[in-house]
Amino acid sequence: MIEPFEVRIPESDIEDLRVRLRATRWPEPATVDDWEQGVPLEFARELCRYWAEDYDFGLAARVNAFPGFKTTVDGLGIHFLHVRSPEPDATPLVLTHGWPGSVVEFLDVLGPLTDPAAHGGDPADAFHVVAPSLPGFGWSDKPSSTGWNVERIARAWDELMGRLGYERYAAQGGDWGAGVTNMLAKVAPERLIGVHVNMAGVAYDESVLGEPTAEEKAAIGDLARFRAVGSAYAQQQATRPQTVGYGLTDSPAAQAAWIAEKFWEWTDNDGSPETALSWQQMLDAISVYWFTATAASSARIYWENKERDVSAVEVPSGISIFPREIIRPSRRWAELRYTDLRWYEVLAEGGHFAAFEQPEAFVGQLRGFFRSLR
Repeated sequence: MIEPFEVRIPESDIEDLRVRLRATRWPEPATVDDWEQGVPLEFARELCRYWAEDYDFGLAARVNAFPGFKTTVDGLGIHFLHVRSPEPDATPLVLTHGWPGSVVEFLDVLGPLTDPAAHGGDPADAFHVVAPSLPGFGWSDKPSSTGWNVERIARAWDELMGRLGYERYAAQGGDWGAGVTNMLAKVAPERLIGVHVNMAGVAYDESVLGEPTAEEKAAIGDLARFRAVGSAYAQQQATRPQTVGYGLTDSPAAQAAWIAEKFWEWTDNDGSPETALSWQQMLDAISVYWFTATAASSARIYWENKERDVSAVEVPSGISIFPREIIRPSRRWAELRYTDLRWYEVLAEGGHFAAFEQPEAFVGQLRGFFRSLR
């Protein structure tokens, strides 16, 4: 039921991409000289030029450096990386990405998480890591019918972990991965050692917490700004994912800009995203969506989850707050939802794509939290 799986990107697909990039019909520049109206023309052209001319198309080899597999769960083919630790008593851990993410975000943390002794760490902190591709993302199959919301995904992940022989396990996620991780705490609490998230979705309740602190006011203000000027992509994907999929699936320039805007807005950068993520990293992430043609199928996760679950997370929980995250609840705010909060740290650097931007800090947070549960 579980078969080895290798990523393959045919040379013909790479050549087709280059042809499309070189034939891009560009719009005129924005009427402002910053990112206020979206990705600046100069940045978009340079990103696409780099993709066609300088990018290392060894993405498949970079993913295939780790054991990959595919199995059918609840009628859908699920791709996942499964990296077992050399430490026999390692903690099983399921890592879940979000949008516009993929398992590529985790490539730099898989080694330190699974083999800490080889990376200057304590062998007792080792994990057996399972990193699945969300349904409709990457190399997982694309659902052909409705119903793949976070609860169904969480149940699929629980079945997958059991199928791999893990009776109890830990879970971690950010973005939609945080939603799946939180839902695992609801659907399989008895099997979870604990959950860790780097995006904790909690509504501020003034009737309980009273007047926000200065820190909380700043977080509330940033979230309000995101909703006002930064969430149009989410509205589009939650209401008309098929429509947006045509342009993104046909035009690599459109797909690149659609994702690069999020790298600008959500990473801890100095005004341009390449100061937080390299051109290679950004284009690895974008290439996953392009070569798998998953713009529409990945967008549907927003359509499937218009009603977000905000129920209590009652298993041992850890939260890491990176300064450029979209939502940054204080500890008392987070405790409104995470009723058994064992770990809460605010980091000095990093943003929404924690494992991608700050792999060492990300690994340290997971080691610290789950060590506390041993």
